[in-house]
Amino acid sequence: MNSGTVLVVAVPAAIIGAASFGMASAIQHRVTKQVPQVATLSPRMLWDLVRKPIWVLSIGTVILGLSLQVVALAFGPLVLVQPLLVTSVLFGAAFSAWLAQRRMDLVLALGALACAGGLAAFLVLARPSGHGSEFTGSPVLPLALAMGLLVGLSLLAARWLPGEFGVVGLAVATGVLYGVTAGLMRVVAGQFRTGGLVEPFGHWTLYVVCVIGPMGFLLSQQTFQRGRLMAPSLAVITTVDPLVSAAIGVSWLGERIEYSPTILAGEAIAAALIVGGIAVLARRSEQLGRELAEQEEPGSWG
Repeated sequence: MNSGTVLVVAVPAAIIGAASFGMASAIQHRVTKQVPQVATLSPRMLWDLVRKPIWVLSIGTVILGLSLQVVALAFGPLVLVQPLLVTSVLFGAAFSAWLAQRRMDLVLALGALACAGGLAAFLVLARPSGHGSEFTGSPVLPLALAMGLLVGLSLLAARWLPGEFGVVGLAVATGVLYGVTAGLMRVVAGQFRTGGLVEPFGHWTLYVVCVIGPMGFLLSQQTFQRGRLMAPSLAVITTVDPLVSAAIGVSWLGERIEYSPTILAGEAIAAALIVGGIAVLARRSEQLGRELAEQEEPGSWG
């Protein structure tokens, strides 16, 4: 790929796409506060949200971001584009502060930066490669059970842990569902390419995507609704999603990542940076949430 094309097309597309995702998340975080809370994964929430024009507009912003992501991936390598896309965490935190007419908190910004930087470093070190779109001989069940268990434990944590720490549980479950959807969509896309429009309907993959995808989106809206501040939710979702996708690519689709001792050490440091960033975000958001609750009247939102 010509380096000039990468700089002129892929990089701007990825950055503007990240900004679009961040703006959409900031809008959804505010608007979900305006509808009644419902049981986890209850579709009634979407019926309430679809009657909010600004929320519908945010869906258009998501579509714009996805379109720009496709453009960026068409002209630039994954190892460049994905780290740029995770800056949506920073854009989201900035837009959220702007919409609330508050200054962006430095500690939240540093926590978001730690998550984005850790994930970017992990992807650069791992250098995912390969274009697998079919299941290899690796068994699907073990990883599927592990991810299902993680979602279940995360939802239990969301139910029983107080405040922002419970929100982190919802965000982890959302990120897992998003990552599974992305991994399986790659398989569905391969089926379209090789067998035409009819081929995917003969496989279970498409039907699982049609169930898990909407579940992930609904759970993301409930995550934004419950979280007092947006930064922890978006940081966790944005981090867990590509990590789960990478696990599916390597385990199910025959893709490859680098894993020499030196690279593994770097990846461990990157993972520690991610975990530390999430912990900082959760603790600081809990702190700011209490301060804002004391300042605002009951029933207000922001």
